[in-house]
Amino acid sequence: MSTVVGMKTTTKPSIERLLNQAVAIETESAQDAGALGFMARAMIQATLPHKKVAGNEFERRNGNYTLTLLAPSKVGLPYGTIPRLLLAWLTTEAVKTRSRELELGDNLSGFMRDLDMVPTGGQWGSINRLKDQTRRLFCCTVSATYEDGQKMAFLNQSIASNAMLWWEAKDPEQAALWHSTVTLSESFFNEVVSHPVPVDMRAVKALKKSPMALDTYSWLTYRASYAQRPSVIPWPKLALQFGSEYTRQRDFKAAFLEELRKVTTVYSGAQAEPTEGGLLVRPSLTHILMKGNKK
Repeated sequence: MSTVVGMKTTTKPSIERLLNQAVAIETESAQDAGALGFMARAMIQATLPHKKVAGNEFERRNGNYTLTLLAPSKVGLPYGTIPRLLLAWLTTEAVKTRSRELELGDNLSGFMRDLDMVPTGGQWGSINRLKDQTRRLFCCTVSATYEDGQKMAFLNQSIASNAMLWWEAKDPEQAALWHSTVTLSESFFNEVVSHPVPVDMRAVKALKKSPMALDTYSWLTYRASYAQRPSVIPWPKLALQFGSEYTRQRDFKAAFLEELRKVTTVYSGAQAEPTEGGLLVRPSLTHILMKGNKK
């Protein structure tokens, strides 16, 4: 199993848990295990906030690519792991069904199990958090901009054009009279089915406690799909892409390396090495080897 050179080797309970899950992942392919999932490329190159942020506008940059989120002020921006799990589910279903209209099932509990969430009530329970983050994600507008000095490309889109959520929060096992559905916006649907990034949903669920770990995992397997030679991504650039909330670069670096260690535990093929100037990423196997992929 690959390791990240230069990082601490002290074993923690979370790493032990990830090691156990990594064994299962390496033993059986995602396709054979029914765990093949997909993420939207546009949401991997730059990502959602990790924590709640003030205001209703958020921006991340990755080189010439900029992702901007805009939300109604009374709703707020999506943040944390739940919107990422939702995006993984939405993208996977869209790729598999080739349909903009997706069924979320006839009860809340069943859908939460699909997200690997345990339904809990109360003000800070998982049910309220899921409902809040679903509303935030479906209400926000996503703007993707690419600008290299010679050309510009813009894509403004919402995730969903409409959603009907007939969830019974007080009794999540109770079946509703109608199935809950979400219809993806045409532009988002076209983006995800045209450029899906394959991921192992077992890895996604194993890393679900950390939004930065989820982002790093998706980014590394996406980068491995096209990398032809080793490259160093400077720490300031990584900070803009993954940790723009951090005010000090050294704090971001410490947090990123801690999450990277978790990622490389479950994604053993990833070849990433921290250096003084940045993260050295070598060409490696993507985490999902699709048919015909000889890399």
